Amino acid sequence: MTRFLLALVLTATLAGCGFHLRNKLMLPADTAAVKVVSTAPYSELAKLLRRGLQASGATLADADSKEPAAQLQVLSERWGDLPIAIDAQGRAQEFSLRYAVIFVFRREDGSDLVPQQVIELSRDYVSPPTDSTGTTTEREILADELRREMSASIMRRIDSVVRAELERGRLNPPAKPTADPAAAPAGVPSTTPSTTRPAAVPAVKPPQGG
Repeated sequence: MTRFLLALVLTATLAGCGFHLRNKLMLPADTAAVKVVSTAPYSELAKLLRRGLQASGATLADADSKEPAAQLQVLSERWGDLPIAIDAQGRAQEFSLRYAVIFVFRREDGSDLVPQQVIELSRDYVSPPTDSTGTTTEREILADELRREMSASIMRRIDSVVRAELERGRLNPPAKPTADPAAAPAGVPSTTPSTTRPAAVPAVKPPQGG
């Protein structure tokens, strides 16, 4: 019971920290809207990736859209329970929950922006042979935690690969926002014609530096 409560507290703490990127996701200027494609399109991981992309500044493509779009493809999700400890009777009582995902990020033309990557995460849990109910609940909590961490890990991996390629000059840097003439700083003339100023006002000659 103590172990189970500890798992609950640990999960709540990790969930609270969020596993978020510190900054917006770095993508090249020519990256179109992004679509998440998975072998299980309604899986929890696919939902988390869509939320993560949107929260980090990427534009999401509609699921039913036929327009060209970049794709974050989840090629494989695999779970496994590896026994790591046995009791006096030789029965497994502690396991390592393994979660592995293979993904690739492709441009709208099908070329790889982030080549195929593999990320594997794990968490250990106790499974007494005489208490399967508590074990099932603890395993589900750990599985949810691993999915959230996997989503954040994929986002961080994409961000790190793209930033490295930008530094090498192999990708186009993100487009900078266009300045709004109406929001020009004080003292800087705007290029937008004014409707309240007479058309024949002579230009003011700037003072000579001295």
